[in-house]
Amino acid sequence: MTTGQLKRLLLTASALTVFSGAALSAQNGSADESKRKVKSKVAPVYPELAKRMSVGGKVKIEVVVTPDGHVRSTRVVGGHPLLVQACQDAVKEWKFLPASDETTLIVEFSFTGS
Repeated sequence: MTTGQLKRLLLTASALTVFSGAALSAQNGSADESKRKVKSKVAPVYPELAKRMSVGGKVKIEVVVTPDGHVRSTRVVGGHPLLVQACQDAVKEWKFLPASDETTLIVEFSFTGS
């Protein structure tokens, strides 16, 4: 995927929804479900150091999903370095509904700190 394609993908990912929640907790990730329906999600574990430092914000992960619904690969698109690994670890456990082709989408996680 070229940088231009990725930028267009990010701009068109208007269906991303961020769930709000309690302070200092990791939120459920959301995906552009017009591309691929999520069957099961695993929430990221809020890293202890990030909690202590009240680090919050959004993390965006590019996810490549195989036709059978498993995550083949992930790549960090953006987010605080203390939060990205927890998000990658969580999204690798996600399962998607089967589809005819491999799918690439952006998953967004939100962490709130106080």
